[in-house]
Amino acid sequence: MGQIIACANQKGGVGKTTTVVNLSTYLALAGDAVLVIDLDPQGNTTSGFGLDRSQIQHSVYEAIIEDARLTDLIVKTSIPKLAIVPSSISLAGAEVELAPMQQRERRLARVLNEVVAVYDYIFLDCPPSLGLLTVNALTAADAVLIPIQCEYYALEGLSQLIATINLVRNHLNPDLAIKGVVLTMYDPRTNLSTEVDAEVRKHLGAAVFDTVIPRSVRLSEAPSYGLPIALYRPDSKGAQAYAQLATELRGRDGRPAPGADSTPAGSDTTSPSDGRAH
Repeated sequence: MGQIIACANQKGGVGKTTTVVNLSTYLALAGDAVLVIDLDPQGNTTSGFGLDRSQIQHSVYEAIIEDARLTDLIVKTSIPKLAIVPSSISLAGAEVELAPMQQRERRLARVLNEVVAVYDYIFLDCPPSLGLLTVNALTAADAVLIPIQCEYYALEGLSQLIATINLVRNHLNPDLAIKGVVLTMYDPRTNLSTEVDAEVRKHLGAAVFDTVIPRSVRLSEAPSYGLPIALYRPDSKGAQAYAQLATELRGRDGRPAPGADSTPAGSDTTSPSDGRAH
């Protein structure tokens, strides 16, 4: 049975889409079957895999609003074992169309049932809001992955997101867990990044991944070429960080690194500082 992970943060520009594109790529390269569902009307995840949005005929909109089968909407990417259900501009009106529907918060969960057994990981890339599309993702997900940028307002809005997660737990999805928090745009040259790192870990503890994602020109360039960082510049610090994040996530799930001996669950082979790609 696959694991459904919603990547959510209502703040824009925190590296959410970058994390979905690159983390899912490295998981697929490690041998996992991965499906990405782009729920953001902006469609940056879709274009991040090199898909031309103007040529896309079918999108996740049709599954959520028109009851289309999700299997009919899945598109292969250039990465073996990684597929995507793309976004379209139609999603921009989906919030309004969902509002009067019965079971409006469960539309996505319903269509995911037919594919969840096929994939090891299903990533839901949420829009930068706490509207009905994000609520659908949280209702369908097993866990939430929260990217937080290493900036002054890093914790601003996090309490609102946590409150929304708790509301979903109380009323729609009692088993929803927090998969972890990923610190993004880390700049080791600044005291600010170090301070935000310490502050987030103080508040959230073990929920924060050891691996941090550095501020990287290469990570910013890769989407303009329609490539994940693993295919654009696999030697860059950003690529190394996302590769390490994938390894850490798989480790938390008890899945050994490719070619590595299985590590007993609960064992810790690296210190927190070893896991960071500064």
